[in-house]
Amino acid sequence: MMLHKQSTILITGATSGFGEAIARLAAQEWKAPLTLILTGRRIERLKALQTELAKGSVSVEIASFDIQDSNAVANFAKTFHSQLSNLDVLVNNAGLAAGLHTIQEGELADWNAMIDTNLKGLLYVSRAILPHMIAKKSGHIVNIGSVAGREVYPKGNVYAATKHAVAALTEAMRIDTLGSGIRVTNIEPGKSETEFSLVRYKGDETKAAAEYKGMRALQPQDIAEAVLWSLSRPQHVNIQEILIMPTDQASARDVYRS
Repeated sequence: MMLHKQSTILITGATSGFGEAIARLAAQEWKAPLTLILTGRRIERLKALQTELAKGSVSVEIASFDIQDSNAVANFAKTFHSQLSNLDVLVNNAGLAAGLHTIQEGELADWNAMIDTNLKGLLYVSRAILPHMIAKKSGHIVNIGSVAGREVYPKGNVYAATKHAVAALTEAMRIDTLGSGIRVTNIEPGKSETEFSLVRYKGDETKAAAEYKGMRALQPQDIAEAVLWSLSRPQHVNIQEILIMPTDQASARDVYRS
């Protein structure tokens, strides 16, 4: 099982939320030497995480760039070529929701931010990594999708479209790499208490907090555990997708609040 093998893991969007939790849990649970390559836009957070996690058999390398920028991704891939040529796991975690509007009231800047990060950014990083995995005939890609990749909710139009695209691209990756030994997994969380809503509401803490009022949302640790469990399956087993919902959420639209 992978947790017992010397491994290298790349996690995008590692400065908060799911990405940070996945990095922490991997550093804690891996049973063999582990190299974490953590990326994100906030360099100070990356440095702090590097200082915290780089202990014992865990080494941590960091790179600060925006996956929306194809040139920045290309420069990262060039700089880290030797590490990426031995990469075992890519966690495509970086993503965001911007705004909450009907299509007829939508803001183009919000649409572009979501499409450029959730869809194009994921493609840029995956395009840089997949040739290395194909050459070594092994690897595991974990895409962080969403319940919004299955169901559309009011005013979630473009965000849902990007996460539907993540689901489609996950399936396409499996088809395109079939026979290479590469595994591809889509983890689809429901309502989760991260910086997600704070970013969506552009820093409005009151609106962000209201998203979780009266219900118990998923926590980053819950998703990290699902990712590590998927990675720990035997090589001949691929967990294609996992939909994870809070007990207080029945669908993308139906949430129980006390």
